[in-house]
Amino acid sequence: MAAEHAGTNASERTPLLSTASTTVTTAASETTPTETDATLTRTPSKDVDANNNIAEPPKGFWARLWSPANRVLLVGFIISLSFSFTQVSIFYVFRLMECDIYYDHHPPYTGTGDRCSRNEIAAGTAQQFSLLGISTTFCGTWNLFISGQQVKRWGPRVALILQTSVPAIRVAAQIVGVYAGGQAGIWIIQLTQVITIFGGPAGYILVVNTIAGEVVPPVERTALFGQLQGCIMLGVAIGFLLGGIVGDTFGIVRPFQTAFFLFIFASIFARYAMPYISPESLSNPNAKTTRRGGLAGFFEPLKVLLPQKIRLSSGRIANHYGVFFLCCGVFLGVLATGYAPVLLQMYATATFDFNQANNGWLMSGNGFVRAFFLIFLFPRIIDAGRAWFARLARDERRVKRKDRRSSSSSTNKKTKKPQQSTYGATDSSSSTPVAPEITEIPTEPEQFDVPTGTQIEEEPILVRVSTAERRHVEHDDNDIESNDEDAAEAAADEEKAAYAFDLFFLRWSLLVDGIITAGAALATQGWHMYLMTVLLPFGSGSAPAAKGVITTMCPSSQRTDALNAITLVENVARLATLGVFGYIFSALAAIGQSHLTFYCNGAVAVVAMIVLMFSHFPPRDSELIEEEEAEAAAAEAAEATQGA
Repeated sequence: MAAEHAGTNASERTPLLSTASTTVTTAASETTPTETDATLTRTPSKDVDANNNIAEPPKGFWARLWSPANRVLLVGFIISLSFSFTQVSIFYVFRLMECDIYYDHHPPYTGTGDRCSRNEIAAGTAQQFSLLGISTTFCGTWNLFISGQQVKRWGPRVALILQTSVPAIRVAAQIVGVYAGGQAGIWIIQLTQVITIFGGPAGYILVVNTIAGEVVPPVERTALFGQLQGCIMLGVAIGFLLGGIVGDTFGIVRPFQTAFFLFIFASIFARYAMPYISPESLSNPNAKTTRRGGLAGFFEPLKVLLPQKIRLSSGRIANHYGVFFLCCGVFLGVLATGYAPVLLQMYATATFDFNQANNGWLMSGNGFVRAFFLIFLFPRIIDAGRAWFARLARDERRVKRKDRRSSSSSTNKKTKKPQQSTYGATDSSSSTPVAPEITEIPTEPEQFDVPTGTQIEEEPILVRVSTAERRHVEHDDNDIESNDEDAAEAAADEEKAAYAFDLFFLRWSLLVDGIITAGAALATQGWHMYLMTVLLPFGSGSAPAAKGVITTMCPSSQRTDALNAITLVENVARLATLGVFGYIFSALAAIGQSHLTFYCNGAVAVVAMIVLMFSHFPPRDSELIEEEEAEAAAAEAAEATQGA
């Protein structure tokens, strides 16, 4: 038990995993690296009961299907479906309200056709919808900080319940606005966005990703992040379709009522299906840092973006900019690729005369293909790539071991062996014992040794071993003693190689995404737009890969803040891309060269990849230093400088 406890503390702690699963790298020391691959061993997700005891691994098919990881995927799908169910309907609600406002100040419509089909009404609808998007993004950014504090204070499960129950209140208020109609209805719906600060789409994604990072071993996080994003995309795609169908069939208010009950169901599901994770388990118990309160604790996730302090193997403390360049690259990547879906719609409408139905199928197809890629293909790509990198690490280690042994054997050959003169020793060129030289043969009885009664029948023979042979034996003993250390070192190297593939995939995924986006400029027919919709999702694995990399670069005590920081960077980039590339598209469309916007997207993606080349993991045999420890070391260095 003591050994297991020590192994658990030695490895990165995942609260919902048993000792056997958390010590996968430690257990690798009992076997050779060629027999097991510690970084690629998948262990089933574990759960805890009410007494915080580890439950047994699921044995049956239904038990495995109801694992904590699958429950996290299901709750992500349900909540994203709830949020997207009203997105189509709310646009038509604004259109009807603007129509009522227009005819309150103008004569009634007496012609045929749609009375709301006027340029003034379309302009007012677009203005209100844009204002709703800006307020949603702004309030969602604050929601990230609120949800992060909720996770640290009450745990992820309580935070997820709050992130799903508060939107139910917002949808209930929007139902009141739909019934009110006119200018009053617009004001009510716009003001309800303030409620998003306490519970919204940005916060629930952070909380669900936090839970996902705790229910599986560290090596499986990246794949689960990708599957979770795929389930969220699937929920968004189905929500857009079902929300529009329900609104057209049962009335404009029915999607809001359905969304209200979906949020209630999501809250109940989160309460009884999500595993309990205590807030204390999200921080490192061995860390010397303490959580700050007040405004400093509220903005603590922003400190993740600052350079990290690491202690090198030589003992020197240095700055590490891996997370900083990672966030910069992710920002540029989202800036390049975040506008692609909107750009496809605008370009298809302006060039190929796509109507609302065509754009609906375009976006739904993009969402479904993206969900299929992230749920089924992305985890397999990550596993195959990590196995490739781990195999390269084993080959490199095998070559180094062979060179070390060859150099050791050449050293032994150069060592001169002394001649043996003791009976029982063996000659270096033969296995026959060398007989000692006899100078005088005894002829009288007194010349023989007198036997004693206590002497045994056959005494042990003293054998002298040469210095070279003794060194060879000691070397073999050292090799046996160092086998465990070599195996543990091999497992650690393969684990680092597996994580290195995540960063490799992130870089090249942005390049692939940029090339495909730039290829849309070559489209000459309408079906080319649908082809781009199918191809673009194959470069969409950068977001989950970035989450996997940043949670590996940061210590376990900062995992929630790291996810909060990367999500914040993505939100700011999405807001920036709407303004930057919206202006670029408008300027190029005015001169009839709107297709050049795709080349601009691709160029920014290439720049993002170049920036990510500066991001790397800390050097080998180095360790991250907690904040207070770094401050103490800096204070000691300052005192030493003053004393000198």
